[in-house]
Amino acid sequence: MSSWQSSRRIWDISQTLRPGLPVWPGDTDFKFERSWKMEDGSPVNVGRMTMSTHSGTHGDSPLHYSQDGLDAASMELDPYLGECLVIDARAVAGAVSVADLPHLDSVDRVLFRTFESFPHDDWRSDFTPLAADMIEWLALQGVKLVGTDAPSVDPQDSKTMDAHKAVLKHDMRILEGLVLDDVPAGRYELIALPLKIAGGDAGLCRAILRELADA
Repeated sequence: MSSWQSSRRIWDISQTLRPGLPVWPGDTDFKFERSWKMEDGSPVNVGRMTMSTHSGTHGDSPLHYSQDGLDAASMELDPYLGECLVIDARAVAGAVSVADLPHLDSVDRVLFRTFESFPHDDWRSDFTPLAADMIEWLALQGVKLVGTDAPSVDPQDSKTMDAHKAVLKHDMRILEGLVLDDVPAGRYELIALPLKIAGGDAGLCRAILRELADA
C-alpha cells in the first residue's frame, strides 16, 4: 500500500449496536448475550444477538417498501461504494427540499446531516425527513443513493411513504441512521456495505467515509 493511501483519514459514521440502542417505536429491541463463555470453561467466547434488520446504521432494500422488491442479498453493491457529498442540513425546517441543496456537480451519492448532535440514547420522533420532490430532482441529476442521519427518509407518522416511493421509482438506494456529527460538509469516499441477508428488508452496515485521494 502506498503512503498516500495509508494516510487518508477515515470517519466511522456507524452507530454502535448495543443493548439500549433506540429503535423505531414498536420494533425489536437490540439484545446481546454470551452463549458460550470462557469463564464457564469454554475455550472461546461466542455471543448471540436479537435485533431488527433496521437496527442502527442500515441500508433499506427495495423489499422494505415494495412487496416484489429486491431483498438485501440481491442488491448490487455499486451504489454503496464511491464518491459522495455530505450536505449540512441542520438549519432546515420541515423536510429537506431542493431549495436547501448546494450546487451539485457530478455527484452519485448524497448524505444529509440533520441532527445538531446525533441522539445515541434517545428516540427522536421529530427528525428531519427528505422531500419526495427533492429525491426526484436528485435522481434526474444522476444520484443513485441518498443517506441520512435520521431513522427514515419519510416522517415517522407517514402512511404514504412518498420519499421511499420516489426512491423506488428511480431504483435508488437508501442509507439511514448515519452518524455525521464530526464530518464537515464536503466530498468523501463512501464505503457502506449492507449485510447479505436472504429475504432481508434491510442490511446492517459498518459505514465509513474516507478522505479522497486528491484531498
